[in-house]
Amino acid sequence: MTERRAILSGSTFEEQIGYARAVVDGDRVYVSGTTGFDYATMTISDDVVEQAEQCLRNIGAALAEAGCAFADVVRVRYLLPDAADFEPCWPVLRRYFGDVRPAATMLVCGLSSPAMKIEIEVDAHLPK
Repeated sequence: MTERRAILSGSTFEEQIGYARAVVDGDRVYVSGTTGFDYATMTISDDVVEQAEQCLRNIGAALAEAGCAFADVVRVRYLLPDAADFEPCWPVLRRYFGDVRPAATMLVCGLSSPAMKIEIEVDAHLPK
């Protein structure tokens, strides 16, 4: 039987909606769609690039708590309400994923608040 463990970030959304920032299931780590909120203050920048950076800091914290790192990411999904906001984020995304080269998808879709300009979700494997 595989071990399943929930990782919480302290985001008020997790409590209000009923989900975990990440779930470790056996050797797999699933990080929920993560926005650019600073969970300590529950504030979010107006700038999409700053939001992307904060998303990845939040994801990095969840991965670390799970026992892995960005090098262990195998899949990433980028969700943006405005396709034009994606390219300005590329340098930030390349800094985190350029050496890792996970499978990736970018989707244009609505997010739960107009303040949210990007949401990022990743899947990873725990290192052996």
